Amino acid sequence: MPRTRDNVVPHAKVRSLREAIRKVKFAEVERTDVVVELQESERARLELLAEELQDVFKEVPEDDDQFSFQIVPGNLPRLWIDITSHVAMGRDKRTYRFLKDTRLGRTVILETTELDDMADCITEYIAERVLERERAVEGDWLNKRLKEAPRTTQPEAAVQPQPAAQPVSVPTVRGLWGPFAAFAIGILVGVAALVGYAWFANPLN
Repeated sequence: MPRTRDNVVPHAKVRSLREAIRKVKFAEVERTDVVVELQESERARLELLAEELQDVFKEVPEDDDQFSFQIVPGNLPRLWIDITSHVAMGRDKRTYRFLKDTRLGRTVILETTELDDMADCITEYIAERVLERERAVEGDWLNKRLKEAPRTTQPEAAVQPQPAAQPVSVPTVRGLWGPFAAFAIGILVGVAALVGYAWFANPLN
């Protein structure tokens, strides 16, 4: 055993695994208390928002099942509005963040520390979703009605009025005699001309 100049034997440093475990557990408990306290604070703020929207939730049609309206606990408590949108608290635990998952990723609809502003934004969002659903249902009903409706006969093409038939002139006997007489006279004149020509060409002695 080494001795000091004063002939005093120093105490050896004692390491205890049990003591080390106790210290680690104590530190974990302290961290857990902080996390739990923060989560409870976030949940309390979300509950205030849910209470502010309670009347709005009640006015949603009973057959509209697209909304959730429930707070889901966890490392990050969330107030779910529907399957794609929810409200969570920001890092400062005081800011409300209204988030929506889309095909392009997560989008922040509104970020504010004001409870009333967030409640108004969510109310407008719910109203838009309700109207969208009503239009979709109405469109589906109309398409189904058109498919089930009996096919009506196609309207006949409008008959174009035919022009009045022009009276066909039937040649009368008098009308036929005029051209025939002219033709006969023409022949007789021709024959007479030929006879005359023959006569003068070969006169009789």
